[in-house]
Amino acid sequence: MAKSSQNKPLAWAGILLAHGPSWLAAIALFALMVMTFFDVVLRSMFDNPIEAATELTRLFMAIIVFSSLPIVTWKGSQIVVDLLDPLYSKFLGRIRDGVIDLVCGIVLLWPALRVWQLAERARSYGDVTEYLNMPQFYIAYFISVSTFITAFVLLVRFVLRIVAPTRVPTTESHM
Repeated sequence: MAKSSQNKPLAWAGILLAHGPSWLAAIALFALMVMTFFDVVLRSMFDNPIEAATELTRLFMAIIVFSSLPIVTWKGSQIVVDLLDPLYSKFLGRIRDGVIDLVCGIVLLWPALRVWQLAERARSYGDVTEYLNMPQFYIAYFISVSTFITAFVLLVRFVLRIVAPTRVPTTESHM
């Protein structure tokens, strides 16, 4: 019994890591939907739109996209054009996909690092958003961390393709 209770925090941490970003994206999407609804109603009926609607839309979209990015990448659920797939054997296809994961993982480190630097600069300058006066570095750090995680996920997928190819999630395994 003691072993079971010791594993509960670890299990909750795993659940939070696995589902937390999806819930964050869902909450941001719901908030965006509600805000847009009220903005349209206020604009149409009272000629008084929500002034920070554009700013909030940008923030919510960044949260939706960048919280979903590592999950979509892990599952291999990106939009792909597979016109040349029939030309590759299963083995060559795995090598191709591994090289793509490796190159994308390495290349993605540069924008993640650059956005981190921009977040640091925004923090040092005290940059805030136009209407809400919210510090801009919060969302920039969020984007940077999500991009770093996505790069890490791509590199893990590359290693898994070498070590345990059957463990790599693919779009076929999710359909």
